[in-house]
Amino acid sequence: MYLARKGWMETKLTVKVLKKVSEVQRDDWDHLLKGGSPFMRWDWLDALEETGCVNGRTGWLPQHIVIEKKGKPVAACPMYLKGDSMGEFVFDHEWAYFASKSGIQYYPKMLVGVPFTPVTGMRFMTDLKEDRHQLMHLLGQTLIQICRDNKISSVHVNFCLEDETEVLKKLGFLSRIGLQFHWQNHGYQSFDDYLGSFRSDRRNKIKKERRELLAQGIQVRAVEGDELSPSLLKTMFHLYKTHIDELYYGRQYLTMGFFEELAQRFKSYICLVIAEKDSRVIAGTLNAQDEVAMYGRYWGAIEHHRFLHFNVCYYSAIEHCVHKGLQRFEAGAGGSFKGLRGLEPEKTYSMHYILDEGFRRVLREHLKEERAYTVSKQNALLERSPLKKGMNDRG
Repeated sequence: MYLARKGWMETKLTVKVLKKVSEVQRDDWDHLLKGGSPFMRWDWLDALEETGCVNGRTGWLPQHIVIEKKGKPVAACPMYLKGDSMGEFVFDHEWAYFASKSGIQYYPKMLVGVPFTPVTGMRFMTDLKEDRHQLMHLLGQTLIQICRDNKISSVHVNFCLEDETEVLKKLGFLSRIGLQFHWQNHGYQSFDDYLGSFRSDRRNKIKKERRELLAQGIQVRAVEGDELSPSLLKTMFHLYKTHIDELYYGRQYLTMGFFEELAQRFKSYICLVIAEKDSRVIAGTLNAQDEVAMYGRYWGAIEHHRFLHFNVCYYSAIEHCVHKGLQRFEAGAGGSFKGLRGLEPEKTYSMHYILDEGFRRVLREHLKEERAYTVSKQNALLERSPLKKGMNDRG
């Protein structure tokens, strides 16, 4: 039992650590997620757990934190005990190596985030009727206390919001900045408007890449809603698995069962962009979407054709976003080549609490230098942008 701090002295709050998100009612969890990304929704997290994608065997042991007031959740965060650093996209392999050289047991560690999903969004969910700052502070304190009580090396909060970083910074968490490429909708009414934002040389190259795919007899289209049949999602699973199997570093976390669950209970948030040749699906991406953004996640192809990847993953996805009036498209981690397609480098934030004081001092200095380098890299990428001058001004 926890007593809340200033302003809440007479209100008792109960903090629980849960082994499954299903220990919370779906509506109670989603009620806390006003404006959050689809990946934080109860159905997405529960499907990952129920189909064996996250568990101790895969290195993601659920330990979700829920704060209750009078028996009802008023705050929560998805938390996992991690046995490695796989599937996180905020890479700390060097940290783990340094820790081992210093005699520090880095694993297991605690991670607040969404498995296998490098998408920025709310990590500390709070009831709109309650004091968000106070509840975020209590969630941060709870993470630290669990870390200390169990002598766990560290707590990591990945791809979080700026208001969350401010609270955690005051609690002693270290700040880390990364870069991702996002497409921003600058009021485009058509795909031609988007093309018009480029300098002429790049615009002509994109047009050529689109024409050449059509000349190969390949059609690309977006599929959503009721058109998302179980058989089509089954095909998407095979495309995803084919891609994973081709990568020397690939690790398959998602199961056929997970894709089947998406077909049953998450269709309103899914958009597939598929490429077809001779009436056969030869490539595709699985994207999630909400009322403001689309999030590119999983790509795969059973045939490889010139410009296929760029058309499916970027041009057709952006065309869909323009058609739907979405504000942005987040294309996932990595890939400076995305800048050539008009995606802009955006900062992402993560926060890290390190238990060992000496280790924390070393990382603090390292992160200070890394942040300066990241900002410098962002500025250099913006300077080399193929977009017309003024399109990506940060003012």
